[in-house]
Amino acid sequence: MPQKTIIFTGGGSAGHVTPNIAVMNELDKRKWNISYIGSKNGIEKELILKMNIPYYEISSGKLRRYLDFENVKDVFRVGIGFMEARSILKRLKPDLVFSKGGFVSVPVIMAASSLKIPIFIHESDMTPGLANKISQRFATKIFTSFEEAVAFFPQKKAVAIGSPIRRDIFNGSSIKGKAYLGFNDERPILTIMGGSLGAKKINDTVRLSIDALTKKYQIVHLCGKGHLDEGLSTKNNYKQFEYIHEELPDILAATNLIITRGGSNAIFEFLALQIPMLIIPLTKKQSRGDQLLNAKSFNGKGYAITLEEENLTGHSLIQALGFIEQNKLNMIKKMKDSSMEDALTVLVKEINQI
Repeated sequence: MPQKTIIFTGGGSAGHVTPNIAVMNELDKRKWNISYIGSKNGIEKELILKMNIPYYEISSGKLRRYLDFENVKDVFRVGIGFMEARSILKRLKPDLVFSKGGFVSVPVIMAASSLKIPIFIHESDMTPGLANKISQRFATKIFTSFEEAVAFFPQKKAVAIGSPIRRDIFNGSSIKGKAYLGFNDERPILTIMGGSLGAKKINDTVRLSIDALTKKYQIVHLCGKGHLDEGLSTKNNYKQFEYIHEELPDILAATNLIITRGGSNAIFEFLALQIPMLIIPLTKKQSRGDQLLNAKSFNGKGYAITLEEENLTGHSLIQALGFIEQNKLNMIKKMKDSSMEDALTVLVKEINQI
């Protein structure tokens, strides 16, 4: 049977790339020839090249929801990106283009549509980003993480399946995680993750409350690049890292509760691992409000407690964590009862049917 070709696209943030990586790792390499089209300087380039997957660069503009002179320049960049993507697609002749969104995906999807190549899109958030709003008309099928998101897409194309979660996240060892951290079974382990760049308000509030927190918890603080506090490096029950790679599954296996932003991929991973969450989403000033909606959905389903950043203080943080401690068994039960499918299996099956 001849090998088929699939092109992945998506970028601008790790959240637009890691689900693509999860799907790529599940595909049978004997059946599929895999390539990636991304931007020239985005985070996707670094992540994909590490995997030794062929990477093709195109020009891309940043899609903005507000008036700005840069929008004029970006129209030309998207036009150039369309021509570059079309040239790549004509040469590679893919059987399918799979997109996770982000501004770089728009010219790729438009080019694929012009060549009548089937297109799959996955939308992570409760409401579609601007790239997927534009791209939906060209898509063959649209998959969403949230059931609520289906209403924003053509009904015949869209289906909710959850988020494609990397398999290695399930292979962690609690024993290895505690050994790596130097922690024990005396106190619950609280993991704090503010995203790939950290979160200043969360970092600052945790550190101002560190004495009270370490009396109750052993703390793993992933604070983001350049945000270590050397003054706390010898603090008992507190370990800080800029970021964690290989050891993350072990640390999550040892984690009893977690503080996180409201990024869809992260919170669906914690749902799958059944870790009760305190979600502190980005504000509307910092984002388009998608994390607030994601948090509201998880809060409503009983998987998490939401604390908005404007209300974040040492007192409110400790109060919210205490509420989770009191309700964690019920939260874990609701996570276990979640009806969401195994999105990765669904996507691989759909891809293989092309």
